[in-house]
Amino acid sequence: MATRGRELLTHDQREEFVKIPLDISDHELGAYYTLSQFDHEIIKRHRRDHNRLGFAVQLCVLRYPGWSLTDVEPIPKNVLHYIARQINVDPNAFDLYAQRIPTKYEHLEEIKQVYGYKSFSLSEYRKAARVLLQTALKSGNIMYLLTTLKDELRKQKIILPGITTMERLVWETRKRAEEKVFNTLTSFLSDWQKQKLNELITPSFKNKRTPLAWLREIPGQSSPDAFLKVIDRLKYIREIGLKVNTDKIHPNRLLQLARVGSRYDSNAFNKFTNENKRYAIIVAYLLTLSQDLIDQAIEIHDRQMMILQSKGRKQQEEIQKENGKSLNEKIVLFTDIGVALIKARNEGLDPFKAIETIMPWGKIVESVEEAKLLARPMDYDYLDLLQTRYSYLRKYSRTLLNELEFGSTQAAKLNIIFGYVQNKNVNDPHNLGKSALVHLIDFMLLKEVKKGSYFYNKKKVFKDHTFYLEIELNNGEYLTIRRSFNNITRVDMKILEYSSELLECDEWDYTNLVLNTTSENVTPATAILNEKLNFDILRNYDYRKLVGYFIRTQNDYSDVFQLKKFSSSTDQVWKPFVYELLGFESDVLLKRYELNNEIENLKTK
Repeated sequence: MATRGRELLTHDQREEFVKIPLDISDHELGAYYTLSQFDHEIIKRHRRDHNRLGFAVQLCVLRYPGWSLTDVEPIPKNVLHYIARQINVDPNAFDLYAQRIPTKYEHLEEIKQVYGYKSFSLSEYRKAARVLLQTALKSGNIMYLLTTLKDELRKQKIILPGITTMERLVWETRKRAEEKVFNTLTSFLSDWQKQKLNELITPSFKNKRTPLAWLREIPGQSSPDAFLKVIDRLKYIREIGLKVNTDKIHPNRLLQLARVGSRYDSNAFNKFTNENKRYAIIVAYLLTLSQDLIDQAIEIHDRQMMILQSKGRKQQEEIQKENGKSLNEKIVLFTDIGVALIKARNEGLDPFKAIETIMPWGKIVESVEEAKLLARPMDYDYLDLLQTRYSYLRKYSRTLLNELEFGSTQAAKLNIIFGYVQNKNVNDPHNLGKSALVHLIDFMLLKEVKKGSYFYNKKKVFKDHTFYLEIELNNGEYLTIRRSFNNITRVDMKILEYSSELLECDEWDYTNLVLNTTSENVTPATAILNEKLNFDILRNYDYRKLVGYFIRTQNDYSDVFQLKKFSSSTDQVWKPFVYELLGFESDVLLKRYELNNEIENLKTK
């Protein structure tokens, strides 16, 4: 029974996961099953068409999907025809190869020796479990973990084991990851806190409802009372005192647990036999619910402010309608007074007598007082009309300020985009600072600052600046690089299991590393970064060779394959690299250059 519990897939799911899809596309055929020149040379060593085709098929299925031929058979006809066409063999010859089981094993051993493939051993099982644990800490999705495991083993040229073995590995690793997350969420809980969590899912004697059901109640229509109800729920959760360091838990995993908690009612929680798991899910749910309640409170407050503004605008419109006739009378009156004053000045008359010809002085004074009452603020705003509604806001405003703490996040303290515009022509779309951003990323990937380079010319601009770059590695860890312009040839590095802002970190895993060095006793920063990045392509090349193709400056778009930095180099410097980048074996091209050099040397003799 224990073994069956670790079988995570149905029979149909296993078939779909292991077998080559019948509807495989032409693009996938080309990507997975195109043979290189080196492959052709190895295949030609075998006599008879069925042996050559069988060997080629074995080699191809080990590359994708990664299992041995016996696991993935039968081979779809379109795949068989595609491989056979490359080596000029009748695809029907494969039927004879399929009958010769000893030959299959002989060819498999040859492929392992020539191409470096390895069987899945106990040591590989343990290594895979360690790598997969990092992914399992992010997500517990079974298909995602199985796919990740398959891809990781394929990268390392390890022949995939039976699907049930992979299921067992995923099951065990997933269980370890869950226990690790559960312990992180519950290790701080005191007996009193556990009692409060138990009370949360226990119905009261009065109304037979649980506090959990009360916490989940919808606040109702936006109002001060609704705001206070939301805050009461928030205060209830805060009083439990859940001081969890969520930095040690991947956000995806925390969200998954919270979603599980949101679906369970008190009866479901009480059925848990694993007490640690029950507490962990409740804690994750309450942490997320706290954020949701804060969002609800802010949304209610925003709606209240919008309602007040709407009422202010409406009141101002009603005032305009009510006072429209009086305002028009005042405008006509003061227009006549203005005309009289202009006439008095032009003709040298007494201005006061001229005004009194329009209206007696006493009436004018009375009209000015009436105009004061009709007047609105100079900017014609309606906010002054909201003063009478202060008591409405006061119902919850003190609670809002006491219970909600406003401030910037750590990430919000630094949010800078630097762009250097060389040409002031605003109509030129190339002057947006894209190249400056590329230079900055390249700088953080440990590019040397040489004379004449971008940052060499900008040393004064970036003086006293320190930059940070966080990279998510293939194994699920996060690597942060710190590099300062005050010491431009040195860097610091730190590795964490989760994403985090390290602007104020005092403890770094690697400190004061030199970028490059010829000393055998010192490991340079570029070597450490190259090891940590662990690219699954072009393993024979340093990552710095790859960077120029991943992030290009404007000058690197004139030629797709030859970057500007290789413009004065011979083809032998950069073409083998590009050749391999496109999926071909660079050894063939390097051999050609080697032979060409020998020919040229012979010509000079």
